[in-house]
Amino acid sequence: MAKKILVIEDDKDIRYTIVYVLEEQGYEVTSSENSKILKSIDKHNPDMILLDNWLTEWKSDANGQQLSRELKSNPATSHIPIIIISAVSDIKEIAEAGLADGYLRKPFGIDELIDLVKEHLK
Repeated sequence: MAKKILVIEDDKDIRYTIVYVLEEQGYEVTSSENSKILKSIDKHNPDMILLDNWLTEWKSDANGQQLSRELKSNPATSHIPIIIISAVSDIKEIAEAGLADGYLRKPFGIDELIDLVKEHLK
């Protein structure tokens, strides 16, 4: 059975690339341009979440760091590995503050993405 990955990324091109690469690797991928999908996370039951840190959602102050912290603080979702994605220079600190399991700095290489996913889905 394929591992399920939830990708939340507001940049359409980056989201498409991530989804394409991961599906080619045999993962079952669900994607969204915003965090509203997290309201139905139990329906998707992901094995991993790739989460953009900067989401340009209408009327939302939430960012990936805050969303990751919320998910990691919830007993129902705390076991799910979360990788925060961002182009900011302090992404490591942002990921740590959000209790994320890892981070991926934009721009990233395809092999870097694949290796990071495999590492956290062992």
